[in-house]
Amino acid sequence: MAEEEKKSERDLGKLLGLAFVVLDLIVMGLGTFFVYSATVGYEKASVTEAELNKELIEFQKSLQNNPIIYSMETFNTNLEGIPRRFLRIKVNLEMLDEEGYEEVINLGAEARDSIIKLLNNKRFKDLDSVQGKLHLKNQITAQINGFLQRGVVKNVYFSEFVVQ
Repeated sequence: MAEEEKKSERDLGKLLGLAFVVLDLIVMGLGTFFVYSATVGYEKASVTEAELNKELIEFQKSLQNNPIIYSMETFNTNLEGIPRRFLRIKVNLEMLDEEGYEEVINLGAEARDSIIKLLNNKRFKDLDSVQGKLHLKNQITAQINGFLQRGVVKNVYFSEFVVQ
């Protein structure tokens, strides 16, 4: 009888071991399936070319609307270097949308301060050429866009640019 109990315990142990192996394989299989379906097996939602073209046309129409231009007050500042030069500049910012326009208006002093710091580090020879002015426009655009959260400065225009 003792041998029968030991044999039944061994059979039960083998049966439980086999059950745990099967359960482990099922759990691993399900985990593998979920990882595959979430990463490699993920299929993006299909979008037709017509829908994309429609969105592109709407976006282009929104860009072709009347430009939204914010005219900043005139800047009067000194340029770096000797002889001392004085710069008087009026900057106009073309915004991508009205939301950005409102955001630039709220910036006010921060934007002006950053532009003045940028201008104070310029020399006359940096601003004398057309390329220098274009480079300054790009720097001002990048500087202001760094402050904006939602809006975008599309372009910068100088309506007054005097160096003495």
